[in-house]
Amino acid sequence: MMALAGAQLSVAQVEPVNSDYWAATDALGRKVGRYDGATHDKQVIMFYWTWNERHDPKGTEAKNISQIVRDHPESMQDLHHPSWQQQPGYFWWEEPLFGYYKSYDRWVLRKHAEMLADARVDAVFFDCTNGSLTWDQSTDSLLEVWDQAQRDGVRVPRIGFLLPFGYSDASLTSLRHLYERLYSKGKYQNLWYYWNGKPCIMAYPHNLTDSETDRKILEFFTFRPGQPDYVNGPNPAFPDQWGWLENYPQHGYVPLPGGGYELVTVGVAQNAAPETKGHCSAFNLPGSHSRSFSVRHGFDPRTEGYLYGWNFAEQWDRAYELDPKAVFITGWNEWIAGQWTPDNTPWTGKPFSFVDEFDWDRSRDLEPVKAWGDRGDVYYMQLVDRVRRFKGTTPQPRPSAPKSIGMGRWSDWDDVLPRYASYRGNTLHRYSQGCCQHHYTNTSGRNDIVAARVARDQEYLYFYVATDEPLTPASDPHWMMLFLDTDRDKQTGWQGYDFVVNYRSPQGRKAFVQQSYQDKWIWRDCGQAALRVSGRQLMLRIPRALLGLQGRALDFEFKWSDNMQDEGNIMDFYVNGDVAPGGRFNYVFTE
Repeated sequence: MMALAGAQLSVAQVEPVNSDYWAATDALGRKVGRYDGATHDKQVIMFYWTWNERHDPKGTEAKNISQIVRDHPESMQDLHHPSWQQQPGYFWWEEPLFGYYKSYDRWVLRKHAEMLADARVDAVFFDCTNGSLTWDQSTDSLLEVWDQAQRDGVRVPRIGFLLPFGYSDASLTSLRHLYERLYSKGKYQNLWYYWNGKPCIMAYPHNLTDSETDRKILEFFTFRPGQPDYVNGPNPAFPDQWGWLENYPQHGYVPLPGGGYELVTVGVAQNAAPETKGHCSAFNLPGSHSRSFSVRHGFDPRTEGYLYGWNFAEQWDRAYELDPKAVFITGWNEWIAGQWTPDNTPWTGKPFSFVDEFDWDRSRDLEPVKAWGDRGDVYYMQLVDRVRRFKGTTPQPRPSAPKSIGMGRWSDWDDVLPRYASYRGNTLHRYSQGCCQHHYTNTSGRNDIVAARVARDQEYLYFYVATDEPLTPASDPHWMMLFLDTDRDKQTGWQGYDFVVNYRSPQGRKAFVQQSYQDKWIWRDCGQAALRVSGRQLMLRIPRALLGLQGRALDFEFKWSDNMQDEGNIMDFYVNGDVAPGGRFNYVFTE
């Protein structure tokens, strides 16, 4: 049992984080579902990019294709339009929520570790399909950050590599390099992804030699060569291939003895077009398989039809039909693409080609986007819901019996259930060089929230929260705010939150309780709550009648937030200070 007496909370006693218990409703009103009846043999692999570590030429600016087209729609017909000039060699299809970051940005890497863990992603495979490039600087940074995150209680995804699509000299060079540099030395073995009892690598072993080292490599890995094509499915010449992206209806890869398959691909969109009969092509070709496209229903004609994820949903439906052991999702964070011209490439876009990424609709990334405002995480929320359907969820924990808590009697919390957990170690500050002229600083990390509880009796609700280190002074701005969604309805309150406690600095042993006015970020005083603070711990006592919960069975959502910076922007929960649980998620208390 977790001891809570005094102010001596031990981090080692904090419960494991289980995002199955969390609730969320996205900006489109779609709830992340519950699918109780968890399975333990399903795996989710995410395609992940580490290649944005290049040095940008001095004086260059980050180029955003979507912004260029918004500002200069005529540029789409003119290769020589000034907006395309003076490039660092690549373009971003849009600005990520965390900015135009480099792949070795440790602050971003920690965010990714938690977000992917919360989505229950089991592994990420790094894109090393171009020549013999393995992006060692970014890989090293990720391994260091995710190793620490794992020590902090984050169930980080394990790692693997997708090497070139064929047994070329470049593929062999990469395979030997990764084995010698990482695997043969046992570096970060706790982060390796295993398949059939061995570290898994998506590579072709066919040109390994009979040398001692190559024999060790052949024996060391489970090889799953990558199939590049979007249409034809597994190549009979390579029966152990895995795919990474296909058009609907996708194929199953590697039949299992008892039926079913090892793997099915699931894509957000596919850079495939009628002009190339569904094979890989430029994303800016007419009719490409965008986010708003589904084979069964065509294109969503609405201006913002791309937000609804029809392509992604259709691909998931196919995966459920084939019921594989694993899905390979493309992808998380590619973001950048080169602009190719007809005079130097086979791509057929006119007057230029953007192959793998292009704009809001024709792109494949699930990582949240800045420009979409509170809709910037709709694909992340869709991912969470679809993974839950694939894996199932563990049932919501039941609360312990009603109990009155003495204000300041910390031991009263010892037997209160459920125990709500949050990651420690995630209030690190950011001092990072981004792409081109961008440099990022974020020092909002302050109180590191690690645990929470809820108790109740007939008259009051009691809330408990603990941090990793002693709490900062209550006079600090945006200090330890409790958000409450008392009716679990996103249509009422600011982003569904009907009340906030401590929006203003508390006074002595009293905290302000405020209610959302006109369902906006306008809060009006409606009463007070009793407050006690001791070291790392804080407790509140709120009259049930004040929250409209008198004499009712309780079923509400709540969230703790410390040091938000952008009032009224729910996406701030991903970026600033610390929140529990992460991002848009809420804890649930239900009788």
